[in-house]
Amino acid sequence: MIKLIASDLDGTLFPPHTCAPPEGTFELIEKLYNKGILFVPASGRQLPDILKIFAPVLDKIAIIAENGGLIWYRGEIIYSNPTPKEDVEFALEIIGKAEGMYPLLSCADCAYYESDNEAFIKVVKRSYSSCKKVENLHKIATEKQVVKISVWDEKPPCAEHGGPTLQPALTGLRTIVSGYDWLDVSCLNANKGEALKALLKKLEIMSVECEAYGDHMNDYEMLSVCGNPFVTANAFKGLKDKFKNELPSNAEGGVIIRLKEHL
Repeated sequence: MIKLIASDLDGTLFPPHTCAPPEGTFELIEKLYNKGILFVPASGRQLPDILKIFAPVLDKIAIIAENGGLIWYRGEIIYSNPTPKEDVEFALEIIGKAEGMYPLLSCADCAYYESDNEAFIKVVKRSYSSCKKVENLHKIATEKQVVKISVWDEKPPCAEHGGPTLQPALTGLRTIVSGYDWLDVSCLNANKGEALKALLKKLEIMSVECEAYGDHMNDYEMLSVCGNPFVTANAFKGLKDKFKNELPSNAEGGVIIRLKEHL
């Protein structure tokens, strides 16, 4: 029996070009909860955003935020896997030398940026409800606990530009393409899979009792940890090559269709 369902948001649960779950999602989450199945949004998004999006059902879910950097459950952060300060400093130096790459330091309660690039700021404010411009990101790195570094790629697709540019240079760090124009940089063991393992252990749920859905390579570890992994039809080819269970695309409401099957 499935006891926990973890789902990526953008490109998986959310329909294309939206930042909200499909109509009826909250009702399904409540029904799943009453049946003994915990729904877990698992996203690269920041925790404040996910809390706002799922406000009607916060008492019936757990949250994996920042691509596995944080777990929130029943009103508190129960797990955190921050990036060491020296690694943040190193990454900022490398990113600063790369053309068209703009870093954002994600902390538990706010994301910080320093660029004046209007296109970048527009994207940040669309994706992060809690964000702030600062004079120096290096200063933030020394003063605050950074969960991960998000990097906006001005010349997407990121899999063809930002990824090949930064991945070889950021040695000792996990640098993963997390979307069409975003990369995420963190410590090597910070990912949705490690966070999911921690949550399963906390709740005493076995891997075979867990189901997970994803669409991009930042979901790879989560799907690997889960006993019942699914990718959406619109998923990145590299991920679809790894996992053969397929849901209809996010445009077709594949996750919603699957959730209804559990009921």
